[in-house]
Amino acid sequence: MSADAARTELETCYYERVADGVVVLTLNRPDRGNGVVPELARDLLTVLETLEPDRSVRAVVLTGAGKQFSAGADLIAMRDYLRHELPITREPYNARVLHPITQRLTTSRLIFIAAINGGATAGGLDFALACDIRVASERAKLGETYINMGLAPGNGGSWFLPKLVGSGMAAELALTGEVVDAARALEIGLVGRVVPHEDLIPVAIRVAAQVAGKPWRALDATKQALRASWQADLTSSMATSFWTTSALHHTDDLHEAVDAFVEKRTPVFNRDVAQDS
Repeated sequence: MSADAARTELETCYYERVADGVVVLTLNRPDRGNGVVPELARDLLTVLETLEPDRSVRAVVLTGAGKQFSAGADLIAMRDYLRHELPITREPYNARVLHPITQRLTTSRLIFIAAINGGATAGGLDFALACDIRVASERAKLGETYINMGLAPGNGGSWFLPKLVGSGMAAELALTGEVVDAARALEIGLVGRVVPHEDLIPVAIRVAAQVAGKPWRALDATKQALRASWQADLTSSMATSFWTTSALHHTDDLHEAVDAFVEKRTPVFNRDVAQDS
């Protein structure tokens, strides 16, 4: 990470521009395991709304300060909520503020790389699952642990897990509340790679920079196609792919990539933000 990277700080998180097209966004409640409270959800949404229209940003590395990625809901804040809210009016804790974050991670034009530096459980794991790519430290511990608190997955986990690890393994994780180590998470497909702890952020930034260096229109289309395929049958998915690929055939980026391959050189893709919007 660049030593002179400009840091923008909010109450519960901060972000830094660290490379061309790349931002590192850090959850910053290390004394509470980066547990989620309404203030953190508010700050995350503020950051995402700031970065979304910024065409100089393409990939975001999401990580946590301290020893945890995120322990999910802050249980001290949750206890106060349960004690003071009347049962007849009580909503699921944080659902109203958490769900828009998950929706934004999955529908944003930005590509999100979760750099899982430690514990990622319950809603914290769900944040990582909502990202496009997951890189884990060898120290990472991951668990869909809602069941241990008498709850069911509440922030998208019941939707993400079966698609990433299969229905049987998803049931095992969600019904037992087991926390798995990084090696097991890699084995079952919860994460894409595991790296030494000290290499986590540099590797995640390199992955983000690799993504950000691709043709941006193609990244948009690819993310849309991948997400659509999770909800569609093969016929619908192929139809989506047909139309997105057809549109991309008319871009300068494709012509440049083909020419560069034939000419044995590195392609230079369009970075004109006016044309890329």
